[in-house]
Amino acid sequence: MKEKNAYEKIYDVVRQIPKGYVASYGQVAYLAGNARWARVVGYALHVNPDPEGIPCYRVVTKDGRVSPSFAFGGSNRQIELLENDGIKVVDGYVDMEQFQWPVGIDEGV
Repeated sequence: MKEKNAYEKIYDVVRQIPKGYVASYGQVAYLAGNARWARVVGYALHVNPDPEGIPCYRVVTKDGRVSPSFAFGGSNRQIELLENDGIKVVDGYVDMEQFQWPVGIDEGV
């Protein structure tokens, strides 16, 4: 069986982020197998082959900032999608204490 590449591992993690939660780039990187892949996560999400099935809009910076260059409609579209999930966005930021997906964060991501 062929081993998955980095992007496939990242997409597998992002698919698991439940509605109503966000994850940070570093958190996704850690869960995908390499905590140093935060930038790779950004690259992978920018070329997301399945925006409907891989909810890349649920990935934000570690401080909760939405992406100003969200690949599928800009930051306003990302905010709209997050708010449709029930996530409050204030001045371009998500409250990570309230909305961060609680998986992997005990490990310091």
